[in-house]
Amino acid sequence: MKKLILLPFLFVALTITARGAHAYYKVSEMPDAVVYLPAPPQQDEMRFAYDTAQYQWGKRMRDTERGAKAKADAEYSIERIAAIYSPVMGVEISKKNTPELWRLLSDATYTANYACHNAKKTYMRPRPYMVFNEPTLVPEDEEDLRRNGSYPSGHTILGWASALVLVEINPEAQNEILKEGYEYGQSRVIAGYHWQSDVDAARLVAAAAFARLHTSPAYMAQLEKAKKEYSQKKH
Repeated sequence: MKKLILLPFLFVALTITARGAHAYYKVSEMPDAVVYLPAPPQQDEMRFAYDTAQYQWGKRMRDTERGAKAKADAEYSIERIAAIYSPVMGVEISKKNTPELWRLLSDATYTANYACHNAKKTYMRPRPYMVFNEPTLVPEDEEDLRRNGSYPSGHTILGWASALVLVEINPEAQNEILKEGYEYGQSRVIAGYHWQSDVDAARLVAAAAFARLHTSPAYMAQLEKAKKEYSQKKH
């Protein structure tokens, strides 16, 4: 992840913006997780006990093959998403090979991330490695992400929103696609950057954003272009 000094709640979104993504809606037009989701767990709640248990599980996974995947998944980019999903889709997803699908994923996930801005800004939840004062799996990202709230997980929104979009493109592979999307979020628990409740909440945020996207004529038009392109590449 690039070292950028940004306002906390804009960190993730601007990483994608720099690569030419455009939003279908404004932040104010997207579902607000502060309104429809509970606040993150406090340390005296049972929910936090589960967060702590999952943090310990994540640490045990780091020195394994799954840990290596979690480290690779720390990259927040459409390039990483393409690398994850291309084998499952049976088509190389890239700006050159599938420009319509690339644009759909870029713009849809950028817009979906808007749905977590208010929650991140409102709660500014400290990340696990900050609370426990322990190293993460990806130490080079630690300083930047201290200034970015943990709840909900932006990485998880990227991975899960991408999965939901791709299921529309290739429903025959829905189970495999969703599994990859799920694991991308769990990688953040393993890496020590997110609590399990951050990841769980982010999947709901991504689903809410996905529903909102379907009210955008521009999104629906781009979806049809991507479907047609994928069909031609697949066959």
